[in-house]
Amino acid sequence: MKSIGVRLAFWYALASTATLACLFQAGSYFLERHAIHALDLLNAAEFEQVKTRLVPEPGVLAPEAVRERMREGVVHDSVLFYVEVYMEEGGLLYRSNNLRGQGIPRIAGRSVYNAPVEGLPELRAGEFSLGPLTLVIATSKRHIRSVMIGYERSFYALLAVMFVVSAFVGYGLSRLALRPVRLIQATAARIGSDNLGERIHVGDGDDEIANLARLLNRMFDRLEAAFNQTRRFTAEASHELKTPLSLVRLQAEKLALEGGLSAVQEEAVHMQLEEIARLNQIIEELLFLSRAEARAITLQFKAQDPRAFLESFGADARVLAESRGMQFADRIVGDGQAAFDPKWIRQVLLNLLANALNVSPPGGSITLRSDLGAAAWRVEIEDDGPGVPADQRERIFERFVRLGNGTEGGSGLGLAISRSIVGLHRGTIRAEPGAAGRGLRIVFELPPG
Repeated sequence: MKSIGVRLAFWYALASTATLACLFQAGSYFLERHAIHALDLLNAAEFEQVKTRLVPEPGVLAPEAVRERMREGVVHDSVLFYVEVYMEEGGLLYRSNNLRGQGIPRIAGRSVYNAPVEGLPELRAGEFSLGPLTLVIATSKRHIRSVMIGYERSFYALLAVMFVVSAFVGYGLSRLALRPVRLIQATAARIGSDNLGERIHVGDGDDEIANLARLLNRMFDRLEAAFNQTRRFTAEASHELKTPLSLVRLQAEKLALEGGLSAVQEEAVHMQLEEIARLNQIIEELLFLSRAEARAITLQFKAQDPRAFLESFGADARVLAESRGMQFADRIVGDGQAAFDPKWIRQVLLNLLANALNVSPPGGSITLRSDLGAAAWRVEIEDDGPGVPADQRERIFERFVRLGNGTEGGSGLGLAISRSIVGLHRGTIRAEPGAAGRGLRIVFELPPG
C-alpha cells in the first residue's frame, strides 16, 4: 500500500472495527449478565408460588404431604422449572420428574449459581429456605444461549459490514484530508526552470499542511534566487568575454595579415584564431541556453508540411555526409501539417547530424526517419557509431558532455541546445540504442499542429 490515503483508510477501518468489536464484547457481557439476573428473578418468583402452597404451616406438614402438594402444584411448571426439596437434616424430600432422576448440584455458601446436569441444558439454580425445608429451583439457560448465539452471528456480520463501510468512509475522508497535499504536489510538479516564480497557494490556516506549503515556498524562493544568479552570471560573463575575445582575434588577424612571421609563429597564430572562434561559438551557445531557460526566445511557429522541410534539409545533409565519406538516407512517412519554427528545428537537426558524423566511422551511414501521426511528429537520426551506455543516455543532454572519446571537437553543448529548442516547442527528446544494438538513435517528438 504505497498510497497514504489507502493506508489511512485501512487503519481507520481497522480502528473502527476494533472499537465496534470491543463494544460488542462489552454488550455481550452485560446482556448475558442481565439475562441471567432475569432468570434469578424468575426462580425467585417461582419460589413465591411454591411458598403459597406450603404456607402457613410448613413445619407441621408430613413429608408425604409436602410431596403431594409439590406434585400437585409444580407439575404444571415443569416446562420451565426444575425443583428439588430437602428436609432440614439434608434428606431429599421431592425432585421434579423433568430432572430424570438426577440431582441439581449444590454449592455451599452460594444461593444462586450455574448448575450443569448431565443430559440437560445448563441450568441456573437458586436455593431458598422455607422453615425446615430448602428448595432448589432451577431454570434452563438454553434460551439465553440461543439469544447469545444470535447476538454473536449478528456481531460478526456487522463487523464485516463495518469494516467495508468504514474503509470506504475512511478513504473518502483521507481523500478530503489529503486534497491540500495533492494540490501542493501538482503545483510543485509544475514548477520548473521556466516558471520558478510560481508558488503554492497557502490559505489562512495554521495547520501542518499550511506550514509545509510555506516551507516549500521559501525553498522555491531560494531556488529561484540561485537560478537567477546563475543565469545572470552566465549571461554577463558570456557578454563580457565577447569584447576581449574580439580584440584578441583582431590582433591575431592583424599579425597574420602583416606577415613577417616564421612558419611556426604563423601556425601558432592560426591555432589561436581557431580557438578564439571556438570560444566565441561556446559563448554564443551559452547565451542561447540562458535565454532559452529564461523563456526569452520567441519562436515563430508556422503550420507547414514537414516533408518539404525535411527534403530540403536532407539535400544539405547528404552533401555534408558525402564530404566525410559517409552516406545519408531519409525515410519520411505521413502526410499533414505540423506547427514548428523551421529555423530552430533545422538547428536541432544540424546538431544531431554533426554528432552523428563525428562518431560514425568512414563509410558509415546516417539515417533520418520522420513519422507524422495524429498524436505527434516523431523524428529520429541514427548513426553507425559505437553507441552510448544505457546509464549515460540521459547525461549526454547535459552541458559540456561529449559523445565518443572526446576527440571529435565541438563544444559539448549541441545536445543541450537541442533539448532546449525541443522543450520550447513543448516536445521531448531522448536517446535510444540503434538497430540491432549498434549505434545511437536520437529521437525527438513534437505535438501536432
